[in-house]
This record gives sequence, C-alpha cells and structure tokens, in this order.
Amino acid sequence: MKIICIGRNYLAHIAELDHELPKEPLFFMKPASALLLPHNPFFYPDFSQEIDFETELVIRICKPGRSIEERFAHNYYDAITVGIDFTARDLQRRCIEKGLPWEIAKAFDSSAPIGEFKKISELHNPSEIGFGMKLNDQWAQQGNSRDMIFSFDRIVSHVSHFVTLKEGDYIFTGTPRGVGPVHVGDKLELFLEDESVFWFRVK
Repeated sequence: MKIICIGRNYLAHIAELDHELPKEPLFFMKPASALLLPHNPFFYPDFSQEIDFETELVIRICKPGRSIEERFAHNYYDAITVGIDFTARDLQRRCIEKGLPWEIAKAFDSSAPIGEFKKISELHNPSEIGFGMKLNDQWAQQGNSRDMIFSFDRIVSHVSHFVTLKEGDYIFTGTPRGVGPVHVGDKLELFLEDESVFWFRVK
C-alpha cells in the first residue's frame, strides 16, 4: 500500500501560499508508516516547531492499473474519506530554499491521519463532495470537490502513467485554503459532507 498526495489542486490554496498554478497534477508520496489510524493520537514531532494541517479528500484505489485513460479512471476507485496531510512547514521551507527534496517535511511517521471510508456510490452528489475539519470544535477548513483544478479521474489517469496503482492505495487529492498550525492539546475532527469520519488529539 502506498499513499500518493496531490499538491496545489485548489486555486485559493495556491494563492494563500503564493505558488504557481500547475499545468498538470503534482504529486509526491508518503510511506505506509505515515498512516495515523483511528483511536490513536498524533504526537507532535520533536524535529519541527511548525506542523501545519492540510485537510483533503482521499480516494481509495479498488483495482490495479497503469497508464489508465481518463475516461476509464472512475473504474479504479470506489471509496472516499477525509484525511490530513501534516506538513513540517519549517523543514519544508528550508528544503525549498536550498533546492533539496522535501519528503522529510511530508513523509514522517503519523503524518497522514485518515478517516473511515464511504462508498462513493452512496454519496448524495459525487460531483460536489463537501468536506472539512474542525479544530477544537470550530471550523478551520472547509472545501468542496467541485473546486478542484484536477478531477479525481484526471489525477488517477495522470499518476498511473508514472506509477502503477495497486488495490488499497490511497490518493490525497489536495487541500483548499485555510491551512494552519496545530499545537499540543488540540482536537481535530474530520467531516465528509455532514458526517464525522475521524477525530484525534495532538499530544
């Protein structure tokens, strides 16, 4: 199982971090050890002073495929949830300044909390999926899949031309605006449409 993450997929988020608009999906990976499963807290790592949350829709790959045409891509994922792409922003900033790879800022242990999956076929409107995250019971981020620059199908097709997708792989599909820091003692709760799919505390 692998975790694939899409960057810069919402215009407002690109603007808030002053990034360039991508011409095709940008992706990076996290290892399986990045998963934070339900009933576990997130322990603030000692190597960073600036851990940011990025709330994202996550799709689950349901069968293997490579070089998938976009018109067939919908056959390769079947379920969706909400996750957090935790980012050590201070480490990422230093890596970018020096022109270094920045997996160290994205791929660390427990950097990918992920909620309970729901069948896409059970959603009220699969083309407009609302999601969000409450920080200490207050909305911190809210988004909708209709605002993505690159659709699920475009993402699956693009990634599969470089990396073979396997059943059980996860794809984080990008974050809307509103990313921000977490601190020890915080409670984060993830929502898919109006349903809570995961909550945890920072310790």
